[in-house]
Formats: sequence, structure tokens, C-alpha cells
Amino acid sequence: MPGKSPYQSTPLRLGVALYPGFQALDVFGPLDCLNSLSRTEELSLALLSSTLEPVSTYSAQSPNAITQSIVPTHTYAAAPPLDVLLIPGGMGSREPTPLIEEVITFIQNTYPQLKYLITVCTGSGLAARAGVLDGKQATTNKKAWNEVTALRSQVIWVPRARWVTDGNIWTSSGVSAGMDVMLAWIGEVFGKKLASDIADRIEYTRQEDPHVDPFADLYGL
Repeated sequence: MPGKSPYQSTPLRLGVALYPGFQALDVFGPLDCLNSLSRTEELSLALLSSTLEPVSTYSAQSPNAITQSIVPTHTYAAAPPLDVLLIPGGMGSREPTPLIEEVITFIQNTYPQLKYLITVCTGSGLAARAGVLDGKQATTNKKAWNEVTALRSQVIWVPRARWVTDGNIWTSSGVSAGMDVMLAWIGEVFGKKLASDIADRIEYTRQEDPHVDPFADLYGL
């Protein structure tokens, strides 16, 4: 297929790194793009967490917010081989807990075997803390810019970007940018037409230029 990566396995094996306090759209937006992709392409999906108990969006930083949960398919300790790892952001990514340390260790240990690493929002902060962004260009949520970029000075943080690609690492800005980066990645790996077809199917007006970032202006970056 034109546009398909020569490094792709069949099926393409994708994983999502879950933790308490993840941002719902960071996960479900890209997953819905992948759900549509799986209509024509062979994919496998692993939802990863410390245990197989449901993982909630609840965060102590917003105790009165309504929450949702997602049921993992695998633990980090028993994760299957992966080609792609998606790391969402969320309030929980900034909470100093043993579970977050487990996510960071998993990223660090798994990255060398990955074909692609994709982060959404403050998920890039977890990848940065794992050391896998050192010397690479990356971006993150613009509202949380100062907090996240302070986590790792070895990263070349790009303040004005909807998403950034550096080698096999794709990092995106806040929340809804996860859908843009996922569709851009689909376009790179499976072809631009298929990415456009998926955006039309889900009736999503995507941003196709990674350099257009109105939220950088909003937050003075």
C-alpha cells in the first residue's frame, strides 16, 4: 500500500499507557481514529496499566469533576510486544505517585523496541522524564508549558507547534491535538487519503499544518 511504513508489522501492534487521572479525550480521541482505521487495516490494541482494575480519569487536583474509567487489557508487567505506544496526558501525569513512576519506567524500557512513540498533551512530560526525548524536538500542552518543559532541560521544546515529529517520536499539544497528531501519523504510515477519509467519517475538521498553533498565542509563547 502506498505510504505504508516499511517497518510495519502485521497486524500493527498498538498500546496505550494508562494511569489514574488521564485526560479522557487524550485517549478516546486518538482511539476513535484507530477504531476507524481498523476497518481497513489489521491492528491489535493493548490498554496498559499497573493492574487490570478499571483506570479512572479522577484526579485529586479536580476532586469534584465527573469521571470515567477504562478497563485495561494488560498490565505493564505482562505487556505484549508493541510497535506503537500512545502516551496521554492529564492531571494525573503531574502527580508524584508510584504508579506514574511505573509508567515512566515502562516508557524507558519499551521505547527501544518501538517503531513509533506518540504523546498527547502533558504525556510528553512522562516521555521526557523517561529520557527518551533527550536531544529531540518535542511539544506539549501550552497552558501547562512552563510546568512540563521544566521537567527535562535536555529536550528541545518547541513552543509553537500543534505537533512535532522528530524521528519516530510524535509529540502533540493539548488534548484535542491528539486527534490531529494521530491523523497525521495515519497519513504518514497508511497514506494521506485514508487519513482524510477517517477525518471525514468522524466529521472532524482537522488541523493539517503542524505549525499552526493559536494556543501558543493564547498563552503568550
